[in-house]
Amino acid sequence: MTKDIHETESPTRRNFIKAGMVAGVGALLTPLIVKTAQAAAEAAPAAAPAAAAAGGKPKLQIGDVLRVAREKLYPICRVCPECDGVACAGEVPGMGGIGSGQAFKNNYNTLNKIDLVMRTFHDVKKPDLSITLFGQKLSMPVTSAVTGGVSYNMGKKMTEEDYVISILGGCQDAGTIGWVADGIGDQMDVFERRIAVLKQQFGGRAIVTIKPKTNEEIIKRFRMVEEAGGIAVAIDIDSAGRAARAVPGQTVEPKTPKQLAELAKSTSLPFIIKGIMTVEEAKIAVDIGAKGIAVSNHGGRVLDYTPATATVLPAIADAVKGKAVILVDGAVRRGQDVLKYLAMGADACLCGRPLVRGAHGGGRDGVALMMNIMKDELTVAMTLTGVPSARNVPANVITKVQA
Repeated sequence: MTKDIHETESPTRRNFIKAGMVAGVGALLTPLIVKTAQAAAEAAPAAAPAAAAAGGKPKLQIGDVLRVAREKLYPICRVCPECDGVACAGEVPGMGGIGSGQAFKNNYNTLNKIDLVMRTFHDVKKPDLSITLFGQKLSMPVTSAVTGGVSYNMGKKMTEEDYVISILGGCQDAGTIGWVADGIGDQMDVFERRIAVLKQQFGGRAIVTIKPKTNEEIIKRFRMVEEAGGIAVAIDIDSAGRAARAVPGQTVEPKTPKQLAELAKSTSLPFIIKGIMTVEEAKIAVDIGAKGIAVSNHGGRVLDYTPATATVLPAIADAVKGKAVILVDGAVRRGQDVLKYLAMGADACLCGRPLVRGAHGGGRDGVALMMNIMKDELTVAMTLTGVPSARNVPANVITKVQA
């Protein structure tokens, strides 16, 4: 059985890191990081002959990915054993939740209050995890989330091109797809570089999201995605307020239904609206022609004290299920989280922060490792709840969503 991402470190190390995070003394981790790196370097010569004798490169280990990610991302991201939004509260830009961090913590805590209902009197031995999303056959109902901004959110430890390659390549290697994220305040040449990677190395096989700029600017970028052969286009309308604060002078805006309808009609690709948190706006999105919605509060990074996506998803799914593809993000850490969201009515989930760690800790291979661990966890969860197919997950596999 695949080792759990969250059980790779010794109890002593894990407790020390947690204590440091909660107490707000993350700087104490630096000696520990250095010591870990030195130990790894000392061990490397001894490990190399064994790997060579085995006839190939060493198998990537989750512990190594997390260690390298911590070294690269600290202090922007501490790579906590539990990515719960406590240590990084208020760190925006960065990886934290805005203000008090409560919206991020709501996502995590609400999802964790939901339990799976174990059932073993059935014949489900090899559940089918595959789904079809916008014409693409995927090995699992999980894609990357909309994560970007390596220069201002992630400490500039990767280039834009390397990050896109890691996310899209790792997802592809795991049998699924990734998203290419537009960045706050990015100039057109940065967007062009991302799209060049998408077209040249992945044949356009990704969903591309664009910040809620003026419709003219958005449509201009839609054309580039279409030319690159993209799967679908999206706007993360929930980022409007944050973009406006972060980069003065940038034109970002909420959208009226009329403006959204114009965007939906302007492209030949499926149009997705990310940032849906109410039944009312989910219905409007369907009415104006959106082929997909993403239930999202932007990872708790735009408006403090928003409810968790797990709180609002069931009602949204009841209202628009079958009328548009329903995607959801928010504290997707494990395969069990995916099953919970599917039971609430989602068609697929978006995974964000774990893949940021994977990309920084192991590049393309690190992202693929994270996704494959999640796939294995989902397989076990479906087997032990009696769910034969990810395309039809009944609501009774989870306990009631708690506020």
